[in-house]
Amino acid sequence: MTMKYTEDHEWVRIEGDVATCGITAYAAEQLGDVVYVELPDVGKSFKLGDEIATVESVKAASEIYAPLSGEVTEINSALEETPETVNASAEDGGWFFKIKMSDASEADKLMDEAGYKEFTA
Repeated sequence: MTMKYTEDHEWVRIEGDVATCGITAYAAEQLGDVVYVELPDVGKSFKLGDEIATVESVKAASEIYAPLSGEVTEINSALEETPETVNASAEDGGWFFKIKMSDASEADKLMDEAGYKEFTA
């Protein structure tokens, strides 16, 4: 299992050819109380950087971009009822979707945890 991060404050947990994705605790803190999450459709394919989801907070709405190319295999539908999970557990229970990667080499361009901590410092 490998954790990677984007400059858009998304995290990616890679297990085999599937990546679980969400927004970082830092991003959730910056957004404030999350009140709505719009998730992608299972079976839909996205390219790196495509708009894939939306998260709305009391402060703002933010687009979430595909951190990797691939096909959505699962969504965290619990977020539709309890979007506040993103604030409580951004990098665990607050995951957004799982994507079967079509190009695993894209993950090599993402930051590791130390790089992300430096990026947000």
